[in-house]
Amino acid sequence: MTESTTPAIPGPHEIFERMRQQWLGLIPDSWEDLADDVIVEVPFAPPGRRRRFEGREDFLSFAVPGRAAFPVRFDEVRNIVIHDTGNPEVIVVEYELSGTVTTTGRQASAPFIAILGVRNGKTILWREYQNPMAIAEALEPMN
Repeated sequence: MTESTTPAIPGPHEIFERMRQQWLGLIPDSWEDLADDVIVEVPFAPPGRRRRFEGREDFLSFAVPGRAAFPVRFDEVRNIVIHDTGNPEVIVVEYELSGTVTTTGRQASAPFIAILGVRNGKTILWREYQNPMAIAEALEPMN
């Protein structure tokens, strides 16, 4: 009998770990984990910001330039709690991102909760609940 060398298809735990590594710059940003029909939702986005993106290209047209212009280097993803659901393709993740604002040197953190759905090794849903006031406060110029 021969052993299979086919790699396991990543599930939501593995995809979240890759996301964490990308946020911290431990591995290069790669959007290959996004399904073509991914749905990305940010229900608490600040006024004037989109709250829903439908499809990989729609999301990337926002995320790539937005990330390039975002003046924060993420230093740590901490207080991670992963909740499994009744669906093996879906997890709920609580975490805190801490980082340094590159324009001021200010260190700050903000809590997040996200729902991550993965099918066939690709992200099909990312619904992120963030604290826009904490993020805005961190980005304010220092007095």
